[in-house]
Amino acid sequence: MHEQRSWHSARVAGVILAGGRNSRMGGRDKAFLRVDGETIVARTLSVLQRCFAAVVVVSNAPEKYAGLGVEVVRDELVGLGPLGGLHAALGWAPAPYAFVTACDMPFLREEPIRALAARLRDQDAIVPHWDGDIEPLHALYAARLRPRIAAAAAAGARALRDFLPQVDVEYVSQTTMEQVAGAEESFRNINTPEDAARFAVQMGGETIGGDAPRGEQ
Repeated sequence: MHEQRSWHSARVAGVILAGGRNSRMGGRDKAFLRVDGETIVARTLSVLQRCFAAVVVVSNAPEKYAGLGVEVVRDELVGLGPLGGLHAALGWAPAPYAFVTACDMPFLREEPIRALAARLRDQDAIVPHWDGDIEPLHALYAARLRPRIAAAAAAGARALRDFLPQVDVEYVSQTTMEQVAGAEESFRNINTPEDAARFAVQMGGETIGGDAPRGEQ
């Protein structure tokens, strides 16, 4: 882990979306894979707690996270994957914005989070590009979007990518993100056993059970 001076943003709360199908991981819960003996969810929580005064885990199996000493909230819009998780998180958020991430970035760093937060003005969302795609689960969202997510879901939206075109998003280019220390590490996603082996992530951990699958971004 990178030990750094604490930095707290008063405008932003931290959110970890937990759960997911994890089908490409053979059913193993990515939150409980380990790097240097520490679970990915614990590593992620540590980074967010150094950035934000308030952090929450969104999961429909709160008992799995009881040992982390962090508040856990459940989806209200069940079955909508990350979109439903974002809706729940924004209902909890004690700040105007939430930084939202998942449990598949074991090398998350503070610097890219700070860089995104520094861009805040009055956008609905700030979403970075990386490796030819957007990263909607390393992004900032305004708490005021919660009713719009519910309305979009009622109209048929089932993924964050369905919802984002409906709001004011600032997309941050990969070229810009590449200038930020730690970006390349932060955006290393672990989706398969091959990814885990490549980045020395230990495969020991819990199998999926009890949490609603997060599904498509």
